[in-house]
Amino acid sequence: MDLTTVHDQLTVRSEEGLLRLTLYGLIEVEVSPRELARMLSSLLSRIERRRVLARVEGTRVVAQGTRRDRLEEALRTLISRLAGESGVHAHTRRRLIYLTEALGVPLVGHTAFGIIDRGTNVLQVRPITGCNLCCVYCSVDEGRISRTRWRDFVVDPDYLLDWFREIADFKGEGVEAHIDGQGEPTLYPFLPDLVQGLKEHPNVEVVSMQTNAVPLDEDYVDELVEAGLDRFNVSLNSLDPEKARAMAGTRDYDVRHVMRIAEYIARETRADVLLAPLWLPGYNDEDIVEIIEFAVEIGAGERWPALGIQNYLEYRFGRRPRFLRRVVPMKEFYRWLRELERRTGVRPLVLRPEHFGTEPRRSLPKPFRRGDVVRAEVILEGRIRGEMIARAADRVIAVPDSAKKLSVGSSVRLRITRDRHNIFVGKPV
Repeated sequence: MDLTTVHDQLTVRSEEGLLRLTLYGLIEVEVSPRELARMLSSLLSRIERRRVLARVEGTRVVAQGTRRDRLEEALRTLISRLAGESGVHAHTRRRLIYLTEALGVPLVGHTAFGIIDRGTNVLQVRPITGCNLCCVYCSVDEGRISRTRWRDFVVDPDYLLDWFREIADFKGEGVEAHIDGQGEPTLYPFLPDLVQGLKEHPNVEVVSMQTNAVPLDEDYVDELVEAGLDRFNVSLNSLDPEKARAMAGTRDYDVRHVMRIAEYIARETRADVLLAPLWLPGYNDEDIVEIIEFAVEIGAGERWPALGIQNYLEYRFGRRPRFLRRVVPMKEFYRWLRELERRTGVRPLVLRPEHFGTEPRRSLPKPFRRGDVVRAEVILEGRIRGEMIARAADRVIAVPDSAKKLSVGSSVRLRITRDRHNIFVGKPV
């Protein structure tokens, strides 16, 4: 039996004495043929209650005396186990942790995964971390060159939807489910299923998504729109190929592809597209004007604003572009946007919540507050280097700089140092 026939989302390469397995185009595992044969022999022996010897020759697997369906099932089980225990993110090369109901990881409390409720009718849905780009301005230091991120997460879609449904029930009608995250959402292998599940909730009016659009093609756009995606917020910082590549942090970035996808969404689908450039003062000022003109040309912004221009802000773990001349205060940024409105005749460029139907809503209750001391169980390695993640009262709590002191499975008393928006950070006491 060839390994590639075991799972329709599995690719296998044999090189340098190793098998490289890639599941869903995202999770990569390296294993030697000898080790795979040993693990498979052990698993089959337990299943069949007799000694079974398996061998691996290239990408082919042989187990004498074992039925094909039983061998397929054993291989699927083994590949899933390997992906969970030693899988790495295909784009970032970091350890990738697959969050399922069985792991018991609450999906509220952390900024990297799950659901964030900021006290409005918009729920941020974060199914994956990790990015295919290395943008020079990235606020969360994403991509393969990251110096601060050491783990990635991907959330099981059924588990994520279970949590979302409960929170959307609490929020009431007119909810916008906004898929975003610390990375690129279109790398999530179950994205169409997630979009459909979000859209089917009776309280959900809008499903939107932030994307750099690089992994998209026309067929994938159609699939997402058919599933229920209403708006694509597309990052586009310059129409000049060299400047666009410089800001994306990779020579592989193709701005013409992104422009083609944005135009396709605007002209050929029922979804809306919002172009979201980031302004680096003194570097892409005129590029922003060209992007405004492009948005008008393709007919972006039929239902919502066509543009969501962003100001560069400095963050503790973010990147500062070497060609950034200065950081502009928000007051000056808004003055610049109003000048662009006068210059181009395009409005609105200064955006307000009502442009998107965003309104205040009651927030999820907080099980603890800043200053509280709680007993928690350490359950995961965290997202930022040195961080651990603990669980208490159906929430997760990030514990920075604790990887050398805490271990998974241990119990710890934490003083809560942050509780805003049900995002919790704690310090051991």
